Amino acid sequence: MALDLHIHSTFSDGTMTPTQLVELAKKKGLKAIALTDHDTAEGVAEAVAAGERLEVEVVSGIEFGVIHKETHFHMLGYGFDYDDSHLLGVLSTIQANRDDRNKQIITRLQGFGIDISSEEVAAKSQFGQTGRPHIAQVLVEKKQARSIDDAFSRFLKRGAIAYVPRRVLSAKEAIDTLHGAGGVAVMAHPVTIDTSLQNIVPLLNILVHKGLDGIEAYYPTHSTKQRKHICSLADRYSLVVTGGSDYHGDIRPGTTLAGGKNVHVPAKVLEPLKRQISKIRQTNNNTGV
Repeated sequence: MALDLHIHSTFSDGTMTPTQLVELAKKKGLKAIALTDHDTAEGVAEAVAAGERLEVEVVSGIEFGVIHKETHFHMLGYGFDYDDSHLLGVLSTIQANRDDRNKQIITRLQGFGIDISSEEVAAKSQFGQTGRPHIAQVLVEKKQARSIDDAFSRFLKRGAIAYVPRRVLSAKEAIDTLHGAGGVAVMAHPVTIDTSLQNIVPLLNILVHKGLDGIEAYYPTHSTKQRKHICSLADRYSLVVTGGSDYHGDIRPGTTLAGGKNVHVPAKVLEPLKRQISKIRQTNNNTGV
């Protein structure tokens, strides 16, 4: 039995609905999954309901873009109450900032003579979050870019001509928000922060003291050597280990859910994760949070 604790749906930048993802997980024989859309938990309730119907365990999840000093990275959250009022308030603020950023990016693209509108971009997301991946889709359709990756490289990534920064949570803000909602905080795909992993140690030295609960070891681009090193770091810092495919659907050809050749996440990682979630909740109960 395998897991996939890193999946995106149509509520952020994926191409499959939460229900379709649960159905695919069932077909692949996965024991449990987590829906980890970017900066939103809007699709979690649908995924949980589908999971109950299809007997696939669904853990609430989310993926935040965060910053610590000058280091930008992603943080996964698991097991939180997705109706928590403070969490919803934080997400509402993030979405407002994202909407403003989208408008600025589109204005910049128009300034370079590209015929693109907010309405066209919104149509790509349909519901949930709208962001740079949807702008990229429009650019590809208008033959302004060869692919999603090309659109990001030429127009949308940091340093590109239409890039606009946005306010992101500090790592501490994300950790505190997740803990307050009864969930745990996990550093996502650390190799994307530093392929050598040398800079991960000083970052962990700080973040563990700020409450970091785990680190993602099983990931499609992590080599066996890197995964083993990440697991050893987890042992050193008493962190839970997680993993997933980062599946976005057919927006990324050739990818699929975990359990195949891309990445295998063993079922044994689920129980330590659940224990840490229970620990956070018990702490909240004891302190009246």
